[in-house]
Amino acid sequence: MDTYSILWTVFGILFVLVFLIDMYVTDHRKGKIQVKTALIWTSVWISTALLFAVAIYLYLPEGKQKAFEFITGYLIEYSLSVDNLFVFILIFSMMGITERNQPRILKWGIIGAIVLRIVFIVAGVELIKAFSFMIYILGAVLVFTAIKMFLSKEEQIHPDHNIFVKIAKRLFKIKTDVGSDHFFIKHDGTIYATVAFITLVLVESTDVVFAIDSIPAVLAITQDPFIAITSNLFAILGLRSLFFALAGILNLFRYLKYGISFILLFIGVKMLISGWLHIPVQTSLLVIMGTLLLSILASVIIKEEEEVDHHAFHDHPPKNIKDKLLK
Repeated sequence: MDTYSILWTVFGILFVLVFLIDMYVTDHRKGKIQVKTALIWTSVWISTALLFAVAIYLYLPEGKQKAFEFITGYLIEYSLSVDNLFVFILIFSMMGITERNQPRILKWGIIGAIVLRIVFIVAGVELIKAFSFMIYILGAVLVFTAIKMFLSKEEQIHPDHNIFVKIAKRLFKIKTDVGSDHFFIKHDGTIYATVAFITLVLVESTDVVFAIDSIPAVLAITQDPFIAITSNLFAILGLRSLFFALAGILNLFRYLKYGISFILLFIGVKMLISGWLHIPVQTSLLVIMGTLLLSILASVIIKEEEEVDHHAFHDHPPKNIKDKLLK
């Protein structure tokens, strides 16, 4: 076996172990997962990714360059994944999903994200190989996304306009009075989809949007499928633990959206000028790390003009949103 094959095997084993452990911890918890516990598990998964970067550095040809690419891609995708989790929180709040029922929906949402990332990365790499001009198209997509993200005031979800939700409502009868995490139930001989299923549809549809945004970003750093896929999937691993930690530390990420928008703009410009000017991956890593650090520092230092109760919407979601959606 060559080095790449060995590292693919190591990654596969690590991925399965981390995924199963993360699912077991969150599925077999007793009561609510505390922020401290969630942060400890999140740090474990981040440390695992960094150890894998060390293995890349030591054993791959051009290991130093590949390790920089891995860490840079990991940071980009991890920051985008955090933004993705904010949308999940909003969806759960809007649909009135209790904390007890969130883990199962989140599990399948993350599995969907994993599949989408692999498919999109492989397709993106092949497109760039076949059509060199695709690098400029992907760069333009990132610049557009960055500007749109920077100008948008708040994350907005319009489930009644979601095409996947519309299709689900046509295919299945919906039963809204089921307080469970099961996606389908049988009642009086008829199969009904539940609110949990419609919520999962919303979560998976956001996975598609975030995959479209994030894949060009990692392909701007590397077109090596091994580095692109492993950095992406390591960023997704442990997201369920991070999800439960975010509920208690939302204020640390108030300005993360602006940091991410700048990172996407930087990477998009990097892709657009790649034919004339090469920006080393080490420079990209420094820019990304500095931007993320500044966005978190700004969130800590700058006081909110108006204190917002981030849990108010979850505890008291606006009436009739769910019922209107599922009519």
